Amino acid sequence: MTFAMLWEMELRHLRYFVAVAEALSFTKAAQKLRLAQPSLTRQVKNLEEKIGVPLLIRANNRVALTDEGRAFLFDSKKLLAMCAESVAAVQRMHRGESSQLNIGYVANIHYDLLPATLGAFRKLCPRVALNLFDMTSAEQFQALESHKIDLGFVGLHPALSGHELLSECVSHDTLLVALPSRHPLAKRSTLKLADLAPQFFIGMSAKTHPGAREWLLKTCQSAGFDARILQEADVDPTAIRFVADGLGVAFMPAQITVLPHEGVVFRPLSPPLRRESTIAWRNDNSSKPLKDYIQIVKEHARGAGPLVEATPRAKASRIRAGSSACGTVANFNSSERRPNAPLGAKRAVPHLGRSAKIIERNIIPKNSAEMAV
Repeated sequence: MTFAMLWEMELRHLRYFVAVAEALSFTKAAQKLRLAQPSLTRQVKNLEEKIGVPLLIRANNRVALTDEGRAFLFDSKKLLAMCAESVAAVQRMHRGESSQLNIGYVANIHYDLLPATLGAFRKLCPRVALNLFDMTSAEQFQALESHKIDLGFVGLHPALSGHELLSECVSHDTLLVALPSRHPLAKRSTLKLADLAPQFFIGMSAKTHPGAREWLLKTCQSAGFDARILQEADVDPTAIRFVADGLGVAFMPAQITVLPHEGVVFRPLSPPLRRESTIAWRNDNSSKPLKDYIQIVKEHARGAGPLVEATPRAKASRIRAGSSACGTVANFNSSERRPNAPLGAKRAVPHLGRSAKIIERNIIPKNSAEMAV
C-alpha cells in the first residue's frame, strides 16, 4: 500500500468494514449503521480496491472473511479503539480531567487513611489509574514542584517560602518516645516531656523531613528545655537503629511500632503529644480526579478511626514562610496501635522511576501507567 492510499482511506471505511465483518451480512450491517445497503456495499468495495486486497468472500448471498480480512479486522478494531480513546482523552483534558492520579506518601504512615481513601476513589473514578510513590517528605515537595505527583501525604506542615502549594491537616499522629530497651526510663509505663530533658535526641534530617528539626526544638522548648540533637536520620528505620545503639531517644509516630525494633521500646507521653499530618498539592493543578480525591480524604479524615483525628475546622492554607506545625495535646488510647496493617511498599525514589507497590489489597489496577520522569 502506498502512502497516498493511506491518506485516501478514511476511518469510516474501517468502521463500515468492521460492521460487515462482524455481522457477516451487508443487510444487518447497513441496518446497524443506518446506511442504505448499496452505499455500504460500494464503500467496502472501494476499501478493497484502495488497498488492493480482497477482504470478503461474497457467494450465494453469503459473506465470509478471507485470511487477509481476518487479519485486517483485528487491526481495524484496534485502530478504531485507539482513535476513540484519543478523542476521549482530549475531551477529558478539555474538561480539566486526567486519566491518572500520582500520589506520594511516606512509608509506614497513614495505615488507615491511605488504603481507605484509595478504595473509595477507585469506586468513584474506576477509569483513573492510580500511581503511588514511596517518598520522603522532601522528595514529595520536589515532585509537586516539578508536576511529577499530584498530591503528597507530606506529614509535617513546614515553613517553606516560595512554594505555591495548598495544604490541609488531615490527621494528628500520636508521638511515642523511642528508648533503648535497657534505658532507665524504659522501666516506666508513661513519661513526661520534662523527663527527657537530660537526654540526647535522634532527630529526622531536614534533607528528607523539612520542618522536623524545628518541630522537635519547639516541642522541647514548650516543656522548658532545649533539645540536644546528637544525630539525625534520613528515614525511620535508621532512627530506630540509632536509638537501639544508645545514641539517644526519639519521638516517633505510633504507627512506626510495626517496624522491626529490636533493642528499642516505645513509651507514651503524659499528657500525650500529637503532631499534625498534612496533605499538599499545587494550587494551579485543576485536575478533577485530584479534586475528587482531596474531597474523599477530607471526608474520611472527619470520620476516620483513632489513628486519624481531623482538626475541627481544617481549612486549606498556603504553605508560606512562617507557617509551621506543632504538637498538640489529646487523649491517648493504646488501641491506636494497629500493627496488622503494614504498607509493605517498595521504595520508588529518588528518581521516581518505579510505581510503588502498596498494601496487599486490590486497589491499584495492574496496568497503572508509571510516572514519566
